[in-house]
Amino acid sequence: MENVEKYGILALAEKLYASVPGNIITPENAMAPELIGLRIFDAPSVAFGSADDPLFEAFKDPKAVGPWHMSPKEWLPQAKTVVSLFFPFSEEVRTANKKQTGWPSPQWLHGRIEGQTWLTLFMKTFRERLEELGLAAVVPQQDPRWGQIRRGKGLDEYPGLDESVFGSRWSERHAAYVCGLGTFGLSRGLITKRGIAGRFGSLVTDLDVPPTPREYSGLYDWCIRCGACIKRCPARAISFEKGKEHSPCLTFLNETGKRFAPRYGCGLCQTAVPCETSAPGLE
Repeated sequence: MENVEKYGILALAEKLYASVPGNIITPENAMAPELIGLRIFDAPSVAFGSADDPLFEAFKDPKAVGPWHMSPKEWLPQAKTVVSLFFPFSEEVRTANKKQTGWPSPQWLHGRIEGQTWLTLFMKTFRERLEELGLAAVVPQQDPRWGQIRRGKGLDEYPGLDESVFGSRWSERHAAYVCGLGTFGLSRGLITKRGIAGRFGSLVTDLDVPPTPREYSGLYDWCIRCGACIKRCPARAISFEKGKEHSPCLTFLNETGKRFAPRYGCGLCQTAVPCETSAPGLE
């Protein structure tokens, strides 16, 4: 029964990847004619974590995500499993961004904006399909209770935070870490076996699926600290001493928003680096 449940989820993810519209750039939204037909994401990697994993409670530590972080059972009291998915950007998206040094490529901008729109629809449809099967499911990032802090502001119940504080009630990257998908890098992205260049989605459900074994014990086990992401960052927001500082990164993202409105993005630290498509620390 456990394998049926696990592989049922995997089959559903595969089916939705092929059927949810929006992963291909169309004439209606292409920034340039040559981008028509661009595929944004490759098929996802899927992993599972226990809703009772003590790491979810540990994320409430101010040195981790923060006290505002909600555990799986705060999102869904009967939760048993967290399902985490990693969607790698396609080779076309990554290759275009590799060539950039100051600003993101049009392909990456599509991946960041149209790609996120597609990912949002994918996760919504994923939840709806599980509910049609009689299961309970919550996508935290789409729940009304979700909220985030930027430069110390965003959640009314946590006033007076320092401007250096960034966070949210649910971290996709931390959920992926618990579920066994990978570990963090200097750029604070999550390095998976298929690399760092991609985006994550997750949901909490009462379906009972065995957790994916974690092939690591430390937060940064798959990062080799080569410093390539430091050199790639146009905002100079990454260092060996501090990792990535969110404030200068956000300032640069805002600049891309002005330059490329209505799109924005960067991703230079995720491309033309050793961890772009693999986990060097695992090799």
